[in-house]
Amino acid sequence: MKNLVISYNRDVIPSKLPVEIVERKGKGHPDFLCDKASEELSIALSKWYVENLGGIQHHNVDKAILCGGQSEARIGHGAVLEPIYLLLVGRAVGVNTRINNKYLPIGKLVIETTKNWLKKDLPHLNIEHDIIIDYKIRSGSTDLVGNFDEDSEIPRANDTSIGIGFAPFTKVEELTYKSELMLNDPETKKKFPAIGQDIKVMGVRNGKKIDLTIACAMICTELVDTDHYWQTKEDVKELIRDLSSKVWGGDLSVDVNVADVADKEDCLYLTVTGTSAEQGDDGQVGRGNRTNGLITPYRPMTLEAAAGKNPVSHVGKTYNIAARNISEQVVHELGVESVDCYLVSKIGKKITEPQIIELAIVGNDSDSKTKRRIEEIVQEQLNKMPTIWKGFLNRSYELY
Repeated sequence: MKNLVISYNRDVIPSKLPVEIVERKGKGHPDFLCDKASEELSIALSKWYVENLGGIQHHNVDKAILCGGQSEARIGHGAVLEPIYLLLVGRAVGVNTRINNKYLPIGKLVIETTKNWLKKDLPHLNIEHDIIIDYKIRSGSTDLVGNFDEDSEIPRANDTSIGIGFAPFTKVEELTYKSELMLNDPETKKKFPAIGQDIKVMGVRNGKKIDLTIACAMICTELVDTDHYWQTKEDVKELIRDLSSKVWGGDLSVDVNVADVADKEDCLYLTVTGTSAEQGDDGQVGRGNRTNGLITPYRPMTLEAAAGKNPVSHVGKTYNIAARNISEQVVHELGVESVDCYLVSKIGKKITEPQIIELAIVGNDSDSKTKRRIEEIVQEQLNKMPTIWKGFLNRSYELY
C-alpha cells in the first residue's frame, strides 16, 4: 500500500514511563451529556433519512452546549429551582424544505430523542420540569452537501481530518475506564441507589502505585442521613478496591469526593438528579472522552468531536473508529506490545483512500510476513468504510 507507513519501536509505551495520567467522564457528566445528545440526534436523523428517503443525507449536528441549572439539595430532600438548558446546534439536509415530498420533523426528532435517552440515563431527572431542550438546526452548506451527494459508490471525505487509535489499554487506563462503568452499572445502582450518574475518575500512576480520584454525585433523596452519605463513599471505595484487585493487583489509593467538609452538609456532593448539571456545571461537545472512552494525555489524541458528525463521510468520526479497529486487530493477531494508528483524510477524496496511514508499533520485528499481514488488516478495514455507518446506527461503536 503506497500510503501506508509502518514505524517500529518509535514510541515509548505509557506503562513503561514513570508516570501515567488518564481520565474518564461518566454518563451523567455535563460534557458526556452533550456528546450523547449530539450522537443520539445523528442516529435519529440517519434512521429517518433511511426510512423516508432511502439513504442517509448530509448532516452534522456535532455542536451542543449545556448551561447548568440551580438546585437545592439536602439529605432526604431536593428540588431543581432553575432548569438545565440544553441547546443542540448543527446542519441537516431537509430542514425547512421538502425532499421527495417529505418534510423533516427536526423539532420532533430533537425533543423526543433527547427526552427518551435522558429518561433512561438520568432516572431522577424530571424531564418536564428540570431541563429545557432547545435546538438551532439549519440547512447544510451547499458545497458540503454537494460533496456528500457526489455520485459514487464510495463516499467522499467530508473534511480534511485526523483519526487516531491505539491498543491495548494500559492497566491504569483499563482501571479508570472500568471504574466508571462499574459505578454506573444498573446492578451497582440497585445495591447503592444513592450513587448518581455524574462520575468522573482521574487515574494517576506514579511508579508502581495507582491513585484514583473519584468525583461521585450523590442523590440526596436516596440518603437517610449524613452517616449514610459517608458510608456510601466507603462503599464506593470498596467497590473500586475489589475491581482493582482483578485489573491492577498492585498498590492502590482511592479518594472519593475530596472536597467534602465533615459536619457541613452544604459542603457535600449532593444532587437532586444525579448530575452536577443541575448546580451550575456547564457542558460542551468535544470536551469529554475521546472515541476510546478515555481522555489520555500520554497517548496521541485528536481534538475532533466525533459525536453528532454524519456517519457516512465525516472522517472526523469514522477514521477514529477505523484507527481503533486496526490497532486492536494488529495487537490481537500479531501479539505486539503496543500500536498507535494514524489516518489522515483529504476533503473530497474517497474515504477508502486516506492520504497517509501510519502504524507506530512497539514489540515486533520488521519481518515481511508481519508487514504483509498489517497491510491486509489495514486494507480490510478501509474496504469496510463505505458501510461503517451501519455500526453507528446499531450502536456497535462506543464514541464516548
